[in-house]
Amino acid sequence: MLNFSILTKYFDLYFQGFLTTIEVSIIGLICSFILGVIVAVMRIAPLRILNWIGTCFVEFIRNIPLILIVFFFYYGLSNYINLSGFAAGTIGLTIYTAAFIAEAVRAGIQSVDKGQMEAARSSGLTYIQAMKHIVLPQAIKIVIPPIGNQFINLVKNSSILGLVAGMELMYFADYVHEKTWISFDTYIFAALFYLVLTIPLSFFVNRSEKRLARSY
Repeated sequence: MLNFSILTKYFDLYFQGFLTTIEVSIIGLICSFILGVIVAVMRIAPLRILNWIGTCFVEFIRNIPLILIVFFFYYGLSNYINLSGFAAGTIGLTIYTAAFIAEAVRAGIQSVDKGQMEAARSSGLTYIQAMKHIVLPQAIKIVIPPIGNQFINLVKNSSILGLVAGMELMYFADYVHEKTWISFDTYIFAALFYLVLTIPLSFFVNRSEKRLARSY
């Protein structure tokens, strides 16, 4: 049986970490989506230099562990920039997730009929205008399910902030564990708080996927 006295005694700490996890997730979701879209457009832009920069970003970030990116900002830049654990973790998490979102968005853009871009350009729109108003809206709609899955991963990956004193849920779960030395119950309660975030997201992603399937 779970020792619910741990939850009641340290609920304020769990809840504080839960709120910080929500904050990290919201910031990460917004920033990683924006950065991911920009990188995706760079990867298919008509300028070779932009293609090269976008490709290097995606391939480099996707092939190194998230913890190294977070440690780079928290420890590696500490002599130049004083970043808190929250800031370093959020930046690392955003950059890491953006690389995967960029690939999803790029696949969505490439699935849009090329005639859409050609028709937009022939009507007088610039490349950026055509991409913004014609191609991207269609591409985003197509890739909602994979992007949604990346958002769920971002929420779970936010636990990395616990290693750099990011004051989120895992940080306080570790703190409670140090106070009680009861491992199973302490981390089960932390898992329940994560489920409060991820289950609604999973429901939204699944519902969106079914809706898109019906529309097609």
